[in-house]
Amino acid sequence: MESGKKSLAYSIFYDTCELVEAKLNKTAGAEPVSGLETWKKALNNVMPAVEVRSRRVGGATFQVPTEVRPDRRVSLGIKWMIKYARMRNEKNMTERLAAEIVAAAKGEGASVKKKDDTHRMAEANRAFSHFRF
Repeated sequence: MESGKKSLAYSIFYDTCELVEAKLNKTAGAEPVSGLETWKKALNNVMPAVEVRSRRVGGATFQVPTEVRPDRRVSLGIKWMIKYARMRNEKNMTERLAAEIVAAAKGEGASVKKKDDTHRMAEANRAFSHFRF
């Protein structure tokens, strides 16, 4: 939602769900797929389990891996999907978001790559996990 345009955000989301459903049912053929279920699957593929947080200890700043709270996981997943949908080259936001949701549901796309990069960063800094209080 930008500038408090709630009704526009709702219409974009629901149109996106319909577009995802139409795309997947056109190609899949046999089993009808719900747009909302696809969105939930995509969101589960995008939500991070761990992240790094900066921690200042004795004059040095360390990237300390921490687990992500459940509500923050959902928030980060949605923010990343919207951010990378805006960066896509489709015609309008409905098509961009639909393409990002389909890609994330398959386990590919920029938002899933962001999650993988976040996990990789946390894994690389696992040695500093003892600084977590």
